[in-house]
Amino acid sequence: MPLYEHVVLARQDVSGQQVEALVDQMKSVLTENGGTVGRVEFWGLKSLTYRIRKNRKAHYALLNIDAPAAALAEMERQLSLNEDVLRFLTVRVDEHETEPSAMMQKRDRDDRGDRGGRDDRGGRGGFGGGGRDRDRGGRDRPRREEGAEESE
Repeated sequence: MPLYEHVVLARQDVSGQQVEALVDQMKSVLTENGGTVGRVEFWGLKSLTYRIRKNRKAHYALLNIDAPAAALAEMERQLSLNEDVLRFLTVRVDEHETEPSAMMQKRDRDDRGDRGGRDDRGGRGGFGGGGRDRDRGGRDRPRREEGAEESE
């Protein structure tokens, strides 16, 4: 059977238990139609890049699926009818990842190491430092006096 990775986005106002119930419903649909679900990752409530149906955040969940195409089509059909589901995406993969996904891995800034720059980060004014904008040649705009009216 083909292998898939499936990501589903649920509305922000549903609880985490309702998202788990939704995932359990997807699992049951897949197992009834001859498929299996390997790993499930709940990524939590994350901000969306743009609003989807007036939602700024969504609950994310990832499923590793091993199922025939008919089972996957039935699961996607039921998801499209569910009002709590904002989006879903299914991608066929050659093999499932064994380690946690990139969303689950904790990456600290300290682990990145030195990028070849200065450690003290002094002089944040650009590439040359000094705090002046090179394009403007160090010129400042004339200050507007308070109470002065703009002429048209």
